[in-house]
This record gives sequence, structure tokens and C-alpha cells, in this order.
Amino acid sequence: MAHLAVRSAYQNLVDRLNRFPQGAPPSDLLYRILQMLFSEKEAQYVSLLPIKPFTTEAAGRTWKLPPAEAQEILDTLAGRGILIDIDKNGESVYSLPPPMAGFFEFSMMRVRNDINQKALAELFHLYLNVEEDFIKALFVTGETQLGRTFVHEPALSAENSLHVLDYERASEVIRTASHRAVGVCYCRHKMDHLGRACKAPMNICMTFNTTAASLFKHEIARSVDASEGMDLLNEAYEHKLVQFGENARQEVSFICNCCGCCCEAMLAAKRFGILKPVHTTNFLPSIDEQACNGCGKCVDTCPVEAMSLVSAGDPLRKKQKKARVNEDICLGCGLCVRSCPEEGVRLRARQERVITPLNSTHRYVVMAIERGKLQNLIFDNQAMWNHRAMAAILGVILKLPPIKQAMASKQMKSRYLEYVISRMKN
Repeated sequence: MAHLAVRSAYQNLVDRLNRFPQGAPPSDLLYRILQMLFSEKEAQYVSLLPIKPFTTEAAGRTWKLPPAEAQEILDTLAGRGILIDIDKNGESVYSLPPPMAGFFEFSMMRVRNDINQKALAELFHLYLNVEEDFIKALFVTGETQLGRTFVHEPALSAENSLHVLDYERASEVIRTASHRAVGVCYCRHKMDHLGRACKAPMNICMTFNTTAASLFKHEIARSVDASEGMDLLNEAYEHKLVQFGENARQEVSFICNCCGCCCEAMLAAKRFGILKPVHTTNFLPSIDEQACNGCGKCVDTCPVEAMSLVSAGDPLRKKQKKARVNEDICLGCGLCVRSCPEEGVRLRARQERVITPLNSTHRYVVMAIERGKLQNLIFDNQAMWNHRAMAAILGVILKLPPIKQAMASKQMKSRYLEYVISRMKN
């Protein structure tokens, strides 16, 4: 019976996690991960939390606990990076982040002794890299994805720089953030425990704004100023790392500096590239065939294997090679530009611009529509059933193309929702 009770608590937690637009498909490996990160009682408590940010009083009412006892539990969970706590007008407001980008990463963003991080790393590797359900759900399902690529700014020509918007620059995210923090790279830390980490910098995983403030508060990450943040970005540039960040224009919460051998986003891009698991930049590399000498440095640099060498077609030099780019899987990061010793690679604009959601709320709503989970945001244990929350969600829906609006109405199967959308249009 005890085994069944434990399983029930963690099953409830898995059900709660799968109310996010990007969920966590059930698996024996997932249960083992959650049992390392949560006690049975914590799993049951967290399974009852809403998607919408909540206060201590709200958690206490949900858990039927006094505020002081609820506060202690919330602070304990936030201290381990399970919850994010935000100071709002002098009051702590909490939210449960998704597994990724969220508490999976936070569990490995520092060296800690309260859990066996080597065992946890092995479980993460099996769940994310051997089993495919989670990584497919995270990176492949739907059109709108969790993250996007930032262009390698040193590779931009003067002309290209005129066409790069501020939100497309990692440097601008760093400069304008209210808070900045840096922690251990989850991906390389995990690979280090497996004996497979590369030599790229480890302490270079960046978080911003309210997420950074929470992680710094609980010593999960180290606070940095804009100047040090730029130094870290330049270090990432020198090590030919890709900037992979939150797919939003405003209030970006993270930018990872990714290598092609350890980082989950780049590994997913290599495994499922044709399915567009990572949003690209608005650029593509263009190869000057006259300048290209087939040295292959661009091939070695590309983190997603979009560059290759093919025959140059020269009858006088049959072994001569030239570079070729597979535009279907290219991220447009621009690392290949700086790697070319002959200046034979340049960036050109894509024919169709990539659309980036305004903020995390916008992205969550669109992802929920695409994944058939919109009802989870609206009927969030009644927590979001109020005028302001409904107005925020409907405001996003009304700005979507008609087909996405139709998908939203169909998912809800609600005459009320259809009526509200039609009335707000008029």
C-alpha cells in the first residue's frame, strides 16, 4: 500500500506538470527523477498548485494549512529551485516553472550535496537522450517552441546590423535586464558526471529579470552586473557557443550558451532538425564559392551539422571540396562566418522573417492552443477564472490568425468562449 501511495502522489505531480503547454510524458525514469527532487509530501503539495502565480495565502488555502506552515514549505521549495518566488509590491508571489526550461536545469545549476547529482545526471540523460518522448514533446510538438537562436553578433556586417532588432541581440537582453545571474551550465554539468563533457566554459548559463532574482536569492546562481554579463557573452563568442534563449521579445528569462556536443537544444536540433525544434534567427549563411577553399573549418564549427563539404566540381582538381549549407536545418547563428579564414561566408536575410512571441504569456497561450491545452490555462482550478486573467488570454487569442482562433474555440468547445471572442471583435 505504501508503494501505491507514493506512486499516487507522484502520478498527481506528473498530471500537474502536463498541464503546462510543454509537459513531461510519464515514464519510469520520470518518476525516479521526481522522487529524487521531491519528497512524497512535497509531490502531493506541488500537484495542487495552479499554473497562475500564487501567494502564500492562496497556497495555504489550497493545502488547508496555516500561512506560516505554507510559507515554510514554499521557501524550502524555492530554495531548491523547484519554485520561483518573485517580490511583488513587498509580497512574495510564487510560480512552478515547467521541468524545462525550469526545475530540471535549476537542480544542476550549482554543485550541491543534498542530492546525488551523478545519479540524477544519469537519469536525466536516459530520460532526455535515450527515451525520446520528453524531448519530442519539448522541442518538436507544435509550431511555436520554447527557445530561439540569437545571432552571433560579431558575425554581423554593418548592413546586417541595421536589420537586427534589439530583441534579437543577446547583448541587448543583458544590458536591459532588471536582474542578471549566472550559474553552472546544466547540460555540461550533466555530461561532466557522465564523463563526456567538452572543454567549453561551465559557469556561463545566464538567467535574467525575475527568474535571475529568485535564483540569486537562493544562491542557485550568482548575481552579475551588465558589464560582467557582456564579458561572459564575449567569452561564449570566443568559444564558438550558440546563444539559445527564451522565445520571447520582452522579459527574456534565460540565455544558454550552447555547444553542439552537450547541450539539449543543439542535440535536439541535430536529431530533429527538419522539424524545426529551435526557432532560427532571421539570417542564413551565404558561401562565396570563389573564396571557399574547402578547408572545412565551418563544418567543424557548426553546432547542428548544417554545413558539409561537397565536391567543388573542378575537373583539374578532382579532390577539391567546397562548403555547402543545408538551409532546412541551419539555425542562422553565424558561427560559420567567423570560422572562415578566407572570409568566404556571409550572412544574408531569410526571405521570410521569423515571428517571435511578445512575452512568455503570449508564447504560453499560443503553445497551449497548438498542443490542445488552452483549457488548462483558463480553467486552472478556477484560479484563472477571473476577468483580468480571461482578458489577458483572450487578448492574445484575438491577435492570432483566424485559424488559431478557431483552434482555440474548438479546444474549449465552449459557446461562452466563442461568444466572448465574437463580442470583443465587434
